[in-house]
Amino acid sequence: MKRGRRPLPTPIKALRGTLRPGRQTAGEPAPDVAVPTCPAELGAAAKREWRRIAPELARLGLLARIDRAALALYCESYGRWLEAVAAVEKYGVVIKSPNGFPVQSPYLAIANKAGEQVRLLLGEFGMSPSSRTRVHAKTPVTHDPLDEFLKHGEPA
Repeated sequence: MKRGRRPLPTPIKALRGTLRPGRQTAGEPAPDVAVPTCPAELGAAAKREWRRIAPELARLGLLARIDRAALALYCESYGRWLEAVAAVEKYGVVIKSPNGFPVQSPYLAIANKAGEQVRLLLGEFGMSPSSRTRVHAKTPVTHDPLDEFLKHGEPA
């Protein structure tokens, strides 16, 4: 098992402006930017988050079909966090145990764990304020052969 920091993918280095010649990983995959299909197994809140965030990540060039599982984990953790926070609001942070003693609500532990998972996954996609400072995404330029033909009279 290798130790140390995980290597950054070349596209992330390029977006951050830290890519230097000779420091690219040979044979690194470069998947096409695309919005993967939303897994049917996600809960309602997770699906709403998927519909909100997936198109934006793709527009920024930060999402590919291969990222489906990672985005699903983020969305499901986010949905679980929302549900747990609602339960904490309803029942409070302290509840009575069967013996009548006050104990921490299990919903608070679930909310904390899901929140930590969300935080970690936000960084993977450059969706937190600090991770965004390290990513300089540019809107992908689409090449339209018809526009090229109309401008120059010949296909490119």
